[in-house]
Amino acid sequence: MARILPGIEEFAGIGDFIDRPVKEYSSGMYVRLAFATAIHVDPEILIVDEALAVGDAIFANRCIRKFEELKERGVTVLFVSHDLGLVKQLSHRAVFLLNGEIQAVGSPKNVIDRYIGMVLERQKSDREKSARSRALKSTFRHGDGSSEVLEVQLFDAEGRSSMVFLAGQSMSIRIRTRYHRRTVAPMVGILIRTRIGIDVYGTNTRVEKFDTGIVEPGNEVEVTFRFTCNLTPQQYTLTVATQNSDGSSHDWLDDVLAFDVVSGRAAAGVVDLQASIDWQLTAQSEPATK
Repeated sequence: MARILPGIEEFAGIGDFIDRPVKEYSSGMYVRLAFATAIHVDPEILIVDEALAVGDAIFANRCIRKFEELKERGVTVLFVSHDLGLVKQLSHRAVFLLNGEIQAVGSPKNVIDRYIGMVLERQKSDREKSARSRALKSTFRHGDGSSEVLEVQLFDAEGRSSMVFLAGQSMSIRIRTRYHRRTVAPMVGILIRTRIGIDVYGTNTRVEKFDTGIVEPGNEVEVTFRFTCNLTPQQYTLTVATQNSDGSSHDWLDDVLAFDVVSGRAAAGVVDLQASIDWQLTAQSEPATK
């Protein structure tokens, strides 16, 4: 243990907290230290349950490189995760579990396709429980009350209310508002964040050069933003706002909805730019002569 402790400290990356009592650790620090310890005791079988859900991108990449190293050494890794991209990247065989029962076993691609199909089918059955039937909730709401957001809904490529979207397909955000004061050139905007609060994409009617004109008291307005969901598979939150033309808020709702993006395609980061590749052999070495 004395020999491998420096490696554990370096891998966990929790700095001076390594000398503090574990009871003072956050849940993320605890998991990082536990994972670092487990992989440094040279296991024959390693069981990992959502370990990459904590920590920053540097720690996650460090874990992925370690998984690859363990695979090359012939260590059996049982990796439990909802991150479909990682399952596809790290595994050579996958199992889809639902309510403790095996639904599918086989290649990661086939099992992931089965999982995505189940998620989308379940989403269809939950459409009546969409945002229209729920009171708006947000982590923080503020503004001067000149207008208010009444309803926020998400729609998939087929125009159905949904909270799960396939990467690469169209999605829409509809915001219904009511105005209490006469407003010239009001703005309505959206902001998409990751589950840990990193801004991914934001826009508003002014950025898009859309003329909203003059809105009178009592008017209700629906605004719909449409775009291709080129996001990587994970969970995101949606923030919406109505504002004055100078940017001051009428009604700002942080994280009013959460939605999931699913895909069988692995990509790092938060945006899938759908890169194309050209491959050209520019030089060829001469065969060695005996």
